[in-house]
Amino acid sequence: MYKVINPFDNSTIFEYEYTTQNQVDDSTSLLKEGLEQMSEMTTALKAEVLYRLADLLRSNKKELAQLITNEMGKVITESLVEIDRSITTVICAADTIKTMTEEVLDSDAYGSKRDKMGIVKRFPMGIILAVTPFNFPINLSVHKIAPAFAAGNTVLFKPGPQNYLSAKRLVELCYEAGMAKSYLQLICPDIPVLSKLISSKNIQCISFTGGTQTAKKIAENCGIKKLIFELGGNDPLIIMPDADLDKASDTAINNRFGSSGQRCTASKRVFVHKDVYTKFKTLLVAKAEKLNIGNPQDSNTFVGPLVNSTAADIVEGRINDSISKGAKLLLGNKRVGNIIYPTILENVSDDHELVSDETFGPVIPLMSFEVLSELIERVNSTEFGLQSGVFTNDLKTIKHLYAKLDVGALIVNDGPGFRAEHFPFGGVKNSGLGREGIKYAIDQMSVLKTLVL
Repeated sequence: MYKVINPFDNSTIFEYEYTTQNQVDDSTSLLKEGLEQMSEMTTALKAEVLYRLADLLRSNKKELAQLITNEMGKVITESLVEIDRSITTVICAADTIKTMTEEVLDSDAYGSKRDKMGIVKRFPMGIILAVTPFNFPINLSVHKIAPAFAAGNTVLFKPGPQNYLSAKRLVELCYEAGMAKSYLQLICPDIPVLSKLISSKNIQCISFTGGTQTAKKIAENCGIKKLIFELGGNDPLIIMPDADLDKASDTAINNRFGSSGQRCTASKRVFVHKDVYTKFKTLLVAKAEKLNIGNPQDSNTFVGPLVNSTAADIVEGRINDSISKGAKLLLGNKRVGNIIYPTILENVSDDHELVSDETFGPVIPLMSFEVLSELIERVNSTEFGLQSGVFTNDLKTIKHLYAKLDVGALIVNDGPGFRAEHFPFGGVKNSGLGREGIKYAIDQMSVLKTLVL
């Protein structure tokens, strides 16, 4: 039995039984049957289903946003934005499959005349196990379901256990839009059942968003199958001397304190050039002091609770550990229930756990630098490499950072939290394998087959 707990007031929202092994087997069998049905589905019909799903997400926007806020504590204004992004994601999937083309190759491109052509076409992989985290329960789910469906696969959907009600409602809307139950099945098994499923030969691909340690366990036990991993980050925001400090400080606040810092692309390390460090620090603290903190149902609230008490304990512990090792507290380090107040620290060493590992909470460590080569070395020193942001208008600096930083993306004059649903998204090192972003996800979830004529 799993209890869904409201992280703001610790009330029980819902209780449910874990999906049993027999139920998982039944769902898998149904999805195997669905693969044959999917093969008869035209591209036009798939697009039509996805457009209907976008319309249903739009008409049920407030209900879905409310479920997100109740389940994981995201402030209601952000939950509403998440549904808007989800609508865009689904529309993008529908548009993309109508415009993606096959490739024709000429056999005579090299060597003697062979008089053949190769037609390269995408085919579905089979059953895709889609595993999603708690922090963006609708948008990250449609980032897996929509491209998997567009590519002709069937989907076994395993959400974060905290997100059962929002996931259930999403699946209901998918069915209402025209996805048959043999195309999409929702499961919420316990760890032993999920572990057995991961190694099953019935699963051809695992698309997982979550923690690095869990991803390593999946990779160790899954056998030979396609893996798409979107994992953690220790994302830097870099402030150069020519930066627009007003915009940069707003971005730092939005990227790190939004969603209470529970984003893989949050600005987890803020590197500020020594020439503007004091001015930026003063501006940042003054703005952060004015943020509204409290009930996530209040549309004026900017920072709500973390997802549960364990998450809050970890963040609080890392803040206090850093302070005990010499970090200076500039703001915050206050806790009420599962709410960690926006916290800003300076004099944080690179070896403090707060910055050497991914910290999922509303805390900004300010870190000064002077030499660009030293900065690059510090940024690249972690096991992560998801996204990065830099505030500068110096093209030479931008090109140098783009070439040297071990990350999946560099965002100029914005934060590492920037994401467009049709851009490739993913990282290097322990931040993941493969790329999401609709067109790229469709490619990842497809098999290329060549016909030679």
